[in-house]
Amino acid sequence: MKNFSPVWNYYSRKDVQEALLEVAKYREVVGVFSNENFGKRPNMLIYPNDILEMVKEGVVSFHGSVERWSNPMALQSGMIKPELDRLRIGWDLIIDIDVPDFEIAKLATKLVVEALRDHGIKNYSIKLTGGNSFHVGIPFEAFPEKINFQKTELLYPDLPQKIIEYLKDYIRDQLKEDILALDNPLSIAERLKKSITEITDKDGLDPLKIVQIDSMLVASRHMFRLPYSLHEKSLLVSLPVEFSKLDKIKKEDADPLRVKVVDKFLDRRIDLKDANSLVVEALDWSERHGITEEKVPYTGPKRIIREISEKFFPPCILKCLNGLSDGRKRSVFILPNFLRNMGWKWEKIEKEMIEWNKKNTPPLLERYIRTQLRWHVRQRRNLLPPNCDNQNFYLDFNVCLPDEVCKGGTEKITIKNPVNYPFRKMKRKQ
Repeated sequence: MKNFSPVWNYYSRKDVQEALLEVAKYREVVGVFSNENFGKRPNMLIYPNDILEMVKEGVVSFHGSVERWSNPMALQSGMIKPELDRLRIGWDLIIDIDVPDFEIAKLATKLVVEALRDHGIKNYSIKLTGGNSFHVGIPFEAFPEKINFQKTELLYPDLPQKIIEYLKDYIRDQLKEDILALDNPLSIAERLKKSITEITDKDGLDPLKIVQIDSMLVASRHMFRLPYSLHEKSLLVSLPVEFSKLDKIKKEDADPLRVKVVDKFLDRRIDLKDANSLVVEALDWSERHGITEEKVPYTGPKRIIREISEKFFPPCILKCLNGLSDGRKRSVFILPNFLRNMGWKWEKIEKEMIEWNKKNTPPLLERYIRTQLRWHVRQRRNLLPPNCDNQNFYLDFNVCLPDEVCKGGTEKITIKNPVNYPFRKMKRKQ
């Protein structure tokens, strides 16, 4: 192996060995050679000598599983999900920000972290990959023990995939603005050694064609380069970085001769169960994106040709519009969709939502409101708000207050969706 001496000297450091062994607990760990080939699987790191023995065999880099296992050595190729579920005791969320430009990678990483902070997460960490980009991680300890009555360790890879897709959508517009503030599209394409068509679409620059954050890489037995491991090609350290130092970090800071083992990546502070809000938002977002266009049997005209006023709105919508303490974020999905179906122009909807937020206790971050509104305005069709019987919405945060119009002269709610209500009410007045 070329450069054996610096690799051996680096991994002979006691502080490096301790850092690797700490993060390797309950993980499958595999060595990677300078030709990027992986060593035998499954494998583990338990003792300092395990590291040195693998280096003697030519290993340069150490990759660990995103999943944590009760017995990593029991893993076998071809195992089906129930077999893997029995061994899995947890998983960490690793957001792999892949872009060949170091400055753009910093922009994207900063936005991902700010998105996590918007959702109340403090237990995140960042590390250089040892290449051109960064990983952002959230340890399993930050997540609730159960989600929808299922143990969280059983929700891999579905839940982390949904979280990553949600975060990509959350940062998309701001990422586009930040990249364009850095340079024009032609120059960006040159920096990335790509053609302009590879980084644009019909709406102009597509930031997610520049910054790859692929949720499909979150798969069974997926590996990531461990913190304080060397990169198998660059021989730079996969170095944890404090968020406050992100703007100033340079690749040279990851030189193994300069690196000090100080910061941690995936610090398992069990007192910080702070990912609940992110989970709820990601699942709600995923549910919304799973919505197919539904035909509602209107009792009025099929096409709205004029704006319908609030006096015809159902009690649940009026309750939401008065401001909420619970259900605020879900209402950011409900209200714009309802108002669009009422023939309201987008400018009026946006103004209404900003004013509505001031009535909430407490108000949501305005950045959150505007991000969600940008998602709504990108939709090519009018989506419906959730149906009245959806247990996760009106009933769950106590705004379902059915009146005679809702019941249609019966003892039960007969209206399917809030958008039906105005047409039924107008028909009764005729």
